[in-house]
Amino acid sequence: MEDTKLLDIVERYIKGEMNPDERLHFETLRKSNAEIDQLVVEHTLFLQQMNRFGEWKKFRSSLNDVHTQLTEQGKIDSTRLKGKAKVIYLVKRYKRVAAIAAVIAGVTTITISALVNTFNPKVDNAQITSLSRDIQYIKQKQNVQTNEVNQLKNKITTTQIPFKAGGSGFLIDGKGYLVTNAHIIRNSKNIVVINNKGDQFKAIIAKIFFDKDIAILKIEDDTYKQTGSLPYGIRKSSTDVAEPIFTLGYPRNEIVYSEGYLSAKTGFNGDTLSCQLGIAANRGNSGGPVFNHDGEIIGIISSKEMAAEGVAFAIQSKYIYSAIDDLKKDTTFQSIKVPAKSSVRGMDKKQQVKKIQDFVFMVKGD
Repeated sequence: MEDTKLLDIVERYIKGEMNPDERLHFETLRKSNAEIDQLVVEHTLFLQQMNRFGEWKKFRSSLNDVHTQLTEQGKIDSTRLKGKAKVIYLVKRYKRVAAIAAVIAGVTTITISALVNTFNPKVDNAQITSLSRDIQYIKQKQNVQTNEVNQLKNKITTTQIPFKAGGSGFLIDGKGYLVTNAHIIRNSKNIVVINNKGDQFKAIIAKIFFDKDIAILKIEDDTYKQTGSLPYGIRKSSTDVAEPIFTLGYPRNEIVYSEGYLSAKTGFNGDTLSCQLGIAANRGNSGGPVFNHDGEIIGIISSKEMAAEGVAFAIQSKYIYSAIDDLKKDTTFQSIKVPAKSSVRGMDKKQQVKKIQDFVFMVKGD
């Protein structure tokens, strides 16, 4: 289906323009296709931001009319504002408009990226694919025809890092040490991690283990506040087949929960490095933690099988310990303490997620 036709269908669904049969059929499709569901969520957000932007334009226009009337009546004289005072006045007057324009640009980029990921042809001869997320920053002129906004934007220069890959990661030490997949940040010179509140921190690579597809990152950012003990433990031994599991990760720009079960103790074609999961996983889940019902990390989600739905693979958690042992050979990293016990054991799933989600991050590399 062409992307434009799909967007038209999604928009009709969001606006409630479908008849009952069409809506039922589309909702069934949405439940069975995670990419369609993601597109609906992102396009809904985009339309909401567009509506808000239109409302702000009307509001700003009303303020300009009032300003003009007051000026004509001689009640104010904005021409007397000079120098620094005038700059402050202009910034205060137009900062909301500039912020809204930036939001529209960001949402448009997210939507375009989702379309690129959804309709990009897949390589047929690959039986498994990584779950890292491609991120494309597309320069696009926004249809905001306002001289004041354009003038203000021309005076503000910002440098954006063109991040190309993204995924998930999680803390293994409250001092700022994280684990993710090696394939997410390979060759990256700039890395940022973002928590579920939207706070962004710079990170560096402590060490990469390509043979295990594990990367250890360290947050190096003055704004990061170290945390004490982590709520989850990292399991050293394998878990049982059919044990319920759940994941937290970033297949989109907010944390997403998924649940399933351990379907095999080995990975693709009997790979002993990984284990097989019966769970729905999407691009962006790569590098995210896999938890058992006790809130223990049993793996790092890394890839999925192309030919089957609901089949994913995770690096077994015991290899986190061997990676840390290797890293500690460098005296710089000897203070790392990996949590072995889970403090959320016995809690219901909702409470476990509330305790854990603050320690799972989105990871982006250039």
